[in-house]
Amino acid sequence: MDLRKLKTLVDLVSESNISELEITEAEGKVRIVKGGVAAAPVHWQPPAAPAAALPGAAAPGAASAVPLPPAVPEGKFIKSPMVGTFYRSATPGGTPMVDVGDEVKEGQAVCIVEAMKIMNEIESDLSGHVVRILVENGQAVEFGQALFQVD
Repeated sequence: MDLRKLKTLVDLVSESNISELEITEAEGKVRIVKGGVAAAPVHWQPPAAPAAALPGAAAPGAASAVPLPPAVPEGKFIKSPMVGTFYRSATPGGTPMVDVGDEVKEGQAVCIVEAMKIMNEIESDLSGHVVRILVENGQAVEFGQALFQVD
């Protein structure tokens, strides 16, 4: 689903008297639930593959286990404030701004996210030691996507 369309739907729920909105399209299903004053997180579910396409799938009508959603990892994360392309260093082939085991301080630049040909330096909003780097150099990232896990 288009990000602009998703934002419009979230705004619609926020500004209206409805408390829940669920839309199913060919690309998948979106469910927006309003909690309190602001809208709750958006839940995205990609379309399910047809049972015939899955190896070892049960016959239609047969009981099958429904997989549980993945557990939310615990810890603190530095997240992307925008959609763009993630880079660990300020220059191609340069030294990464932070590495696993490095200590980061609040306000310290930790990576670059390129959006619309503009290189945006991303600063840490917390302090601690980098435990994991969750995205690859040159990978596209979404708004709010965890980039680094920090302890």
